[in-house]
Amino acid sequence: MQHFKLIIEKHVAHLSFNRPDKANSLPLGAWEEMQECFESLDENKDVRAIVLSGEGKHFCAGIDISVLMNIQQFESNCEARKREKIRKFIIKLQNTITSIEKCSKPVLAAIHNGCIGGAVDIIAACDMRYATEDTYFVIKEVDMGLVADIGTLQRLPKLISYGLVNELAFTGRKMYGEEAQKCGLVNNTYSSKEEMIDAVIKIAEVIASKSPLVIRGTKEIMKYTRDHSVEDSLNYVATWNAAMLISNDIMIAMQANMMKTKPEFTE
Repeated sequence: MQHFKLIIEKHVAHLSFNRPDKANSLPLGAWEEMQECFESLDENKDVRAIVLSGEGKHFCAGIDISVLMNIQQFESNCEARKREKIRKFIIKLQNTITSIEKCSKPVLAAIHNGCIGGAVDIIAACDMRYATEDTYFVIKEVDMGLVADIGTLQRLPKLISYGLVNELAFTGRKMYGEEAQKCGLVNNTYSSKEEMIDAVIKIAEVIASKSPLVIRGTKEIMKYTRDHSVEDSLNYVATWNAAMLISNDIMIAMQANMMKTKPEFTE
């Protein structure tokens, strides 16, 4: 991989942005590679949980300026066709973010220092977020003369209050780790990156020790519940478990509980 670093141990994939000399900003190739990574990890039977972090000083500085300049390539002698190309380009970037959400394995974001612009879109699509105390989150698009368009304004109001999202999006101010924890954007904060990575890897290892079938199902149900009513979600989980409840994993878990041993699940 050109823009990412990947280590897989104990059924946990540790995926890192690996462009530290550019604050892990993401050129077009990195967006394509990121989607390939999550689609591949989704199919990887040895992976049960994913930790996403950044190498170097910052977590991720979002979209590289070269991607925005790349819009100039969409030339056409028809204005409508030009706009159609730009729309497809935006949707392509949206689909990269959505590949994180669609991945059937839980994705834990371990965030340090700068989480800027497009990086906020990325962490909003993750299942859990953890940060260092010096982490700052910035919806930077407002200062770049554009409307955030690849997920922040759609997903963030599902995670924190609507009013707070508006404040961050309208002002472009920095929200630091302590505030992010208080408002519920991150589960916990840590004094250093090293402490955070160790803690998040341990959480991922606990998740990886559970039934992969149950974890995948739980992620699916949680995503559905977020966007549907309680009644619809109850009906969906009833249908889901009618199909998935009778599994080998139930017997494995029950036997382990009775014998007070650690259950061993297959993919």
